[in-house]
Amino acid sequence: MKSIFLREWELEDAPAIAKAADNSKIADNLRNAFPHPYTLEDAEWFIRDCIAHKEDDRLMYAIIADEMPVGSISVVRMEDVYERSAELGYWLAEDYWRQGIMLQAVRMICREAFDSFDINRIFAEPFAQNAASRGLLEKAGFFCEGTMRDGIYKNGRTDSYCIYSLLRKEKERLDGN
Repeated sequence: MKSIFLREWELEDAPAIAKAADNSKIADNLRNAFPHPYTLEDAEWFIRDCIAHKEDDRLMYAIIADEMPVGSISVVRMEDVYERSAELGYWLAEDYWRQGIMLQAVRMICREAFDSFDINRIFAEPFAQNAASRGLLEKAGFFCEGTMRDGIYKNGRTDSYCIYSLLRKEKERLDGN
């Protein structure tokens, strides 16, 4: 398994991230806020936003492998009646898929989120057809709570998404296989 670490974003990361993120296979499995094509300007905006809000109730990190940023991962605390929940989001450059990188990153950031925030639950909402992301969450110890049928509209079609969660009292599941 390739060794990785998470770190805060730096503006110098923009060219590498713009290149890695400009991939329809990534964009097709993320919300519309993730643009395609993904330009250098998009990367610079994203990194500046992460830097500007790093003191807020969120963790937003670059995933570093081979001494360069190869993806992004975040946990964002929710508000209002959802204040004890936080949403996990991530993407990884295609050249780094199926190497155990994202599993390591998910485990790292979820441990940090439970240690840093007064939350009971971390959730993720992968698209139903994204078997790789769903399998990753299950391997990391998340539980599939259900499928929201026809709950999203992406690329001109209606599709479903799933809700996965990991509770604070289950965080030892992060240490699984």
